[in-house]
Amino acid sequence: MTLNDVLEAETRTGEIRVHGPEGFEGMRVAGKLAAECLDLLTPYVVPGVVTDELDRLAREFILDHKALPACLGYRGYTKTVCISVNHVVCHGIPSERALREGDIANIDVTCIVDGWHGDHSRMYGVGPIAPRAKRLIDVTYEAMQRGLDAVKPGARTGDIGFAIQQYVEAQRCSVVRDFCGHGLGRVFHDAPNILHFGHKNTGELLRPGMFFTIEPMVNLGKHPVKILADGWTAVTRDKSLSAQCEHSVGVTETGYEVFTLSPQGLFKPPVQGD
Repeated sequence: MTLNDVLEAETRTGEIRVHGPEGFEGMRVAGKLAAECLDLLTPYVVPGVVTDELDRLAREFILDHKALPACLGYRGYTKTVCISVNHVVCHGIPSERALREGDIANIDVTCIVDGWHGDHSRMYGVGPIAPRAKRLIDVTYEAMQRGLDAVKPGARTGDIGFAIQQYVEAQRCSVVRDFCGHGLGRVFHDAPNILHFGHKNTGELLRPGMFFTIEPMVNLGKHPVKILADGWTAVTRDKSLSAQCEHSVGVTETGYEVFTLSPQGLFKPPVQGD
């Protein structure tokens, strides 16, 4: 299957798809490869590395495993991963920019394996980082975990957003409103939308076999963002630091399954604070 085949097959109908055992197995394989890709990049996220080099390593890894990088060519995007540094909220474009000590960076990758999409992102600290940056990363990971823990049959998508928002705002941070998680599977961005804020007992009913991402973006400052002239890069309006983390998950009969667990236990790479 070529990337063009995948793009032509992508049809968001608004209908929430429910998958069976074959879908779970496909997502396990795609999710594992995405996690392995970010495991591979972990030792390379150091002061002085050029973000284009990280993108090259990710692209070679995916292609070497006979998979496809979902973002490469997607709606005109020209890179394999998104690398969002400091006040970049999401969709940062790899370039000749070198990472510097003290930066924080989110790396977001999606692999396509036999038509199934594994979508995954993590936060990285570049050398020692400031305590406030480390705290932001910790809050973001915990927020995502609280969103995951709200997933079970009979719950609603609003329960996920409520759990994330209540925790984040109690930590005196803010949840980005402009972007959300999404259904996925054989379609990259599908129904339902997974908001990271909201109210209990609202939104779509969760049923076994639903696949989606949970990917909260958390700002140290206020939640508004803006899109830069490149049409992709989203940044905080107040230039405060932002963090994001993401898993692809499936609703099971009793709760949820995470498809993008790190084989090396590196989902939360070590972050060194000052």
